[in-house]
Amino acid sequence: MKKVLKVIGVLLLVIVLFVVGGITYITQALPNVEVPQDLKVELTDARVERGAYLANSVCVCMDCHSTRDWNTFAAPPVPGTLGVGGERFDETMNFPGTFFSRNITPAGVGTWSDGELYRAITSGVSKDGHPFFPVMPYPAYGKMATEDVYSIIAYLRTLPAVESTVAKSEAKFPVSVIMHTMPQPAQPVERPDPADEVAYGAYLANAASCTECHTKSVKGERVGEPFAGGFEFGMPTGAMLRSSNITPSEDGGIGRWTKEQFIERFKLYADSSYVPAAINWERGDMQTVMPWVMYATMTEQDLGAIYTYLRTVKPVDGTVEKWTPPGS
Repeated sequence: MKKVLKVIGVLLLVIVLFVVGGITYITQALPNVEVPQDLKVELTDARVERGAYLANSVCVCMDCHSTRDWNTFAAPPVPGTLGVGGERFDETMNFPGTFFSRNITPAGVGTWSDGELYRAITSGVSKDGHPFFPVMPYPAYGKMATEDVYSIIAYLRTLPAVESTVAKSEAKFPVSVIMHTMPQPAQPVERPDPADEVAYGAYLANAASCTECHTKSVKGERVGEPFAGGFEFGMPTGAMLRSSNITPSEDGGIGRWTKEQFIERFKLYADSSYVPAAINWERGDMQTVMPWVMYATMTEQDLGAIYTYLRTVKPVDGTVEKWTPPGS
């Protein structure tokens, strides 16, 4: 019996050493995505303009990397905070840990090379080599056209430098280990001709990361059908917000919507007479994480292309209960 127990003890020790060794290798050697050393993005007016459009209207980088006014419907960015970071994403929103957006103004990334910024946006690796959890959907950005990413970099270089203190992000184990394996080299594509609405719409839907919020996930793992909604966002009051079904289903999706209605739904928030409503948390007012005011500044052509693409995805029946009041 003693001999058996000794053998079992040795086997357990070997397993522990193997696991510890594997974790050490993964966390020390990965990610291994190289920085484009010779990259220098020229700051042209065209690039800065295109980057501003992408960062504020399509990819909506500024939605997460600014201070959002959660006491106003759709939480628009607070003026003067573009790029300062600090927004919190935690387990109440089905993320495996607590993550904070970083300062991406020149005060936060001014010492980063263009290559380091390119790697961060497209592969999710920081200047010091540590991986980001894909709260920032870098797998999607890694599939954008190279010139579009260059344009975003150019735009970020023009932001006012605003100092801010951002807390350190912390992932739960084992995700803290697994996330080291997530970053991959960028796989850029050519930006499709806008005349090909389906291909162009697919490109924009990827850049806008529609599937990130409109696919049900649990602790960072997708468990629902793409675009079928159901992603849960816990509110401070205990209320629960869920993303909508945007598949072309006529039973719960947007199958009965016309292109004009789809575009109008966004452009409602771009109307000069629109004033975002104040949110009364004590009264239990519904709030949304959907950055309507930012997406509303997308062009009608681009919104229309996204609609056309969404008409081609797999329809999934089922109406999502968007809002559950606190205590329900």
